[in-house]
Amino acid sequence: MNGSVQGKKVVVGLSGGIAAYKTLTLIRLLVKNGAEVKCVCTPSALEFVTPLALETLSGYPLYSDLFSSRNESKTAHVGYADWADLMVVAPASANTIAKFAHGIADNALTTLFNAFDKTVVLAPAMNTRMYKHPATQSNLDMLRQWGVKVVAPASGALACGAQGEGRMPEPETLLAYTEWVCRHLPESSPLGKPQESSYYTGRKVLLTAGPTVEPIDPVRYLSNHSSGLMGCCLADELSLRGAEVYYVTGPARVRPHFAPYRLIPVQTAGEMYEAAVSLWPDMDAAILSAAVADYAPAVVSGQKIKKDSDLLCLELKKTQDILARLGNEKRKGQLLVGFALETENELENAESKLKRKNADLIVLNSLRNPGAGFAVATNQVTFVDRKGRVESLALKTKEEVASDILDYLPSLAES
Repeated sequence: MNGSVQGKKVVVGLSGGIAAYKTLTLIRLLVKNGAEVKCVCTPSALEFVTPLALETLSGYPLYSDLFSSRNESKTAHVGYADWADLMVVAPASANTIAKFAHGIADNALTTLFNAFDKTVVLAPAMNTRMYKHPATQSNLDMLRQWGVKVVAPASGALACGAQGEGRMPEPETLLAYTEWVCRHLPESSPLGKPQESSYYTGRKVLLTAGPTVEPIDPVRYLSNHSSGLMGCCLADELSLRGAEVYYVTGPARVRPHFAPYRLIPVQTAGEMYEAAVSLWPDMDAAILSAAVADYAPAVVSGQKIKKDSDLLCLELKKTQDILARLGNEKRKGQLLVGFALETENELENAESKLKRKNADLIVLNSLRNPGAGFAVATNQVTFVDRKGRVESLALKTKEEVASDILDYLPSLAES
């Protein structure tokens, strides 16, 4: 992702909150990766960071006082809006979020927001109860509908001493999110104009990812070569599009850049099955990208199996079929996506899987295609859907494939 902010002009906005100390690192990272940065902040933000620090890191004067004689012009908020390609507000306090949502322009940051008609990235940071309060959630929903990109807060230790949701993500995560957004900035239309609400905005999506591991004994297990990268790309893209992601993942080597709405770590196919089945009734869609073991040892030894003979015979039993179970219980309005990795009779097997499992879409890829499959950054897929359409795509990065899948899926939604 590095380089996506190269040459971009970024306004970094800060509101009052202890997380403002992280924003100093974010500014440094943006500048290091080739962005020009100007800082705008509320009066409360200066209780946590100093003007000198912000100006030193950005290389530009700080805009924090609407009426300061140091401002570049009497209408600095308009000038900053004209100059910037996008604005990143981190941290965004409950107070500032409320002012944004209701058009209150009483300081440099909120006035700039009202004049800003381009892309805005918002990183809420506050106490868990403040974040989950209906007023805050309603304000965030309103901002999302206007096209504002809201970064899901992380969970962990909060300034008040409590544990919970509300931490501002780490600067590296915010940089990755900003880079991702920069790659999706409109090129032929004004940046950040209020967009039509994404199909995924507010929808709950179950996403499975990574491999599963099936224990043989306390030391050994059966697994596969899945890195979990495809699931990560789907989780990131779903988050960008406003979905609530329920991320059920095996022990993958990678994790999404943007904190999923809920992370459900599992190990075995059985654990993934139970998690998916329990979540499915409340979901709007499920995308099953995990490489789930088809078979598991029938008996797991309680002790390490000794190397006593030249041959070791393992009795395997079939694991429970997640896609089939979800397809059998699918209700009207739910969308179900499965993946198929084949080595022969690819299209025939994918079409059969689609019908047998009652899926809406099968994403087919073949190990015979160079650059496709496990542990690589690219994939070449074919979409096979319940309307009888078959669409083969060129070799692309897995990030691009994730975007293509999510662009395609709404065409299968029932009207």
